[in-house]
Amino acid sequence: MAVIGLSVVIVGGGGAFVAYRAIENAKTPPAPISAEDFGRIASGDLYAPDPASDALKEAGVKAYQAKQLKDGRKNTKADLDWVEVKKKGPGGDGFPPANFPPGSDPSPGSNKAVAKQMLSGAGFGADQWGCLERLWQKESGWNERAMNRYSGAYGIPQSLPGSKMASAGGDWQTNAATQIKWGLGYIKGRYGTPCGAWGHSQSTGWY
Repeated sequence: MAVIGLSVVIVGGGGAFVAYRAIENAKTPPAPISAEDFGRIASGDLYAPDPASDALKEAGVKAYQAKQLKDGRKNTKADLDWVEVKKKGPGGDGFPPANFPPGSDPSPGSNKAVAKQMLSGAGFGADQWGCLERLWQKESGWNERAMNRYSGAYGIPQSLPGSKMASAGGDWQTNAATQIKWGLGYIKGRYGTPCGAWGHSQSTGWY
């Protein structure tokens, strides 16, 4: 009874507030690139910790957990209820929304094959593949059109905002390979390896 009562309090109080803030943040268009971000690009430091994005990721995880408590459902690794598959690539930071190329339906299997080929070029050994596969399955189901309903993170690696992936190519909204290239660079720059990123995701719910 105490556990049930605590769950009700979490959902009805802080959980509901966090859910509201995270959903509102997801609806808000990304802000233009700041002077600080331009500085990172100029210095080559594209993958440094971003406190604002990290806070949104954390809020998104808490909002999803609050929803699960409210619905009385268990969390499972295969559960992708937080993912919305976009019909048009989102804009932001000067990029207008982009239409997906005709006939280019998402292909998680093909995206995995591309990532596996790019792994060594990014400086990772074959032993890191299992961690990367699990990480991006959890994040997006390997779908280049996936957007987190709660935080607004986008793409296979769930960049927040999605426009950060423009550093890997102007077609970041629609091209899985561009998203993967950026994601591998982000993982290397911030966590060292896919297994390092997966470990962080397992402990916090985000990476």
